[in-house]
Amino acid sequence: MLKKWLWGTTLTLALTVTGVLVYYGYSIVHFANSISTASGTSSSSTSTPQTDPGNDTPTTPIPKWEGKERVNILLLGGDSRGDDAGRSDSVMVASIDPVSKRAHLFSVLRDTYVEIPGHGKSRLNAAFSYGGAELTKQTVSNLLGIPIQHYVYTDFIGFMALVDAVDGIDIDVEKDMYYTSKADKHMYDIDLKKGLQHMDGKTALQYVRFRHDATSDFTRTERQRIFMTELAKKLQSTTSLFKIPDILEAVAPYIETDLSPTQMLKLASLGFDINVNEVDKQQIPPTKLLTNELAGSAQVLGVDKSKLQAYIQNLFDEDAQAQQ
Repeated sequence: MLKKWLWGTTLTLALTVTGVLVYYGYSIVHFANSISTASGTSSSSTSTPQTDPGNDTPTTPIPKWEGKERVNILLLGGDSRGDDAGRSDSVMVASIDPVSKRAHLFSVLRDTYVEIPGHGKSRLNAAFSYGGAELTKQTVSNLLGIPIQHYVYTDFIGFMALVDAVDGIDIDVEKDMYYTSKADKHMYDIDLKKGLQHMDGKTALQYVRFRHDATSDFTRTERQRIFMTELAKKLQSTTSLFKIPDILEAVAPYIETDLSPTQMLKLASLGFDINVNEVDKQQIPPTKLLTNELAGSAQVLGVDKSKLQAYIQNLFDEDAQAQQ
């Protein structure tokens, strides 16, 4: 089972690529059947698209998402090196309401001090090293008080492959960023200059990983949300739409998820009616609910779980009210 995953691909594809799903139907189906699914679902779960005899455009309609319950998907970015499973470098939750067609993208702070089932209390990012994506999914679900139905996970290589496949992203870097480490033989050193830059996969990875400043993970997760927005815009561009088959082929080897191919196609169909520019993007827990605590001699981020869960529920209630 591969341990190379695609950070954020499910949300990005679902919210930005669905307008061309029918035209590129064969590529989407081939992509869905090429990735490794944790459930072991075979390609037979997705039917082969039929084509119009007069041209090569697939005519099989993309299956619709039938459910009306909110869909919550855990998006993980890993810092694994070699055979080391590592810890989760980035933790996000994509939450989509199929009825109101409203979506949220939560960056969950990885230093949040949480209860990890079967392992006591620790930082959130330790859950992956203890039990992989499934344990992380359970931990985040307990923290936020919502069911997390599915997950998608990527390592550094998968992330860089995605950025390179869309020919890079333009980002306005807010300040000089520099960090060097001998631990991984300087493979992931960071050296960025302030100003507008066209980033390839390697440079983009530096941008979303940098946290060596006074605000550490707070501004890092903000940069990750900025990057996700710019990536979504790039995937919506005319140039990228024509490159969808190549993009999917480039990233497929790095994906493993518990979403079946059919579920991915249905999720993409659901995303057709969601405006990417209106997706709510925020840090979780919000700063106003955080407290500084000590775990032994280490400083961690504490949060009142009941207040956090009430905060999340209020956001979802606003979604429900918006469609009335």
